[in-house]
Amino acid sequence: MIRGYGMSTAALRPGPDFLLIGAKRGGSTSLYYTLLEHPQVMPLFPNARLLPKDNHTKGVHYFDTGYDKGGAWYRSHFPASGRRAGKVVGEGSPYYLFHPLAAERAGRDVPDAKILLVLRDPIERAFSHYRERRRQNAEELPSFEEALAAEEGRLAGEVERIIAGQPGYASYAHEQQSYRAQGEYAPHLRRWMEHFPAERFCVLAAEEFYADPQTACDTVARFLGLEPAPLPPSAIKVWNAAPSEDLAPATRQALAEHYAPYNADLEALLGRSFPWTRP
Repeated sequence: MIRGYGMSTAALRPGPDFLLIGAKRGGSTSLYYTLLEHPQVMPLFPNARLLPKDNHTKGVHYFDTGYDKGGAWYRSHFPASGRRAGKVVGEGSPYYLFHPLAAERAGRDVPDAKILLVLRDPIERAFSHYRERRRQNAEELPSFEEALAAEEGRLAGEVERIIAGQPGYASYAHEQQSYRAQGEYAPHLRRWMEHFPAERFCVLAAEEFYADPQTACDTVARFLGLEPAPLPPSAIKVWNAAPSEDLAPATRQALAEHYAPYNADLEALLGRSFPWTRP
């Protein structure tokens, strides 16, 4: 009923002011809900703060797996224009960065949106991604090393099928078993930069966000055209946290060697360093 009402009034609902495009297991959920503590950042419709905890959402997966639902359905998730004066609203999917069509779709449909991205050490991100799948009984392979060895075969042909398929085609392997590939940040970000100008991007390091949420959120506020605002202590919450587990040194070393050229490319692309590459 609520979604139907939103769709019936979609013409009165402008799209997002910003998109939080990832990365998966990179801190995007924590960043989104921390940003909602800013008095000028609005939640999606209906207000996520009023929903039961299990229904909290920061996004609707429109530009990745829900594109077949149409523009009216998408706009139904945003507040009406009459309530948005002096405020901003955005949505996010951690799969947007990696999905091969999301950037093109967003560039066509919401070309004025600003793009937020929070990136984490790709080794830690990959291991966290695998552990999440295991916790949810969604990964059958009992070791991270086995999952990494299977990844190339699991992903074979999936990008081509996504591009050739129907707008709502969803590849579980591409979204959820791409443990190593999703941390190859530079080519994924470059795809987004083909559809949005460089000045429309704000890229944070997850490690710096968690170390100093206030400074990170002040940076985002200025990027969104807002005045920085102090965060209440209750805002500093790590969402989707999981206990750390040891990663085998040989696996860590192999991943470090794999990611080294991608990290160098990312830093050249953005003209900045990241905590996981610093001595």
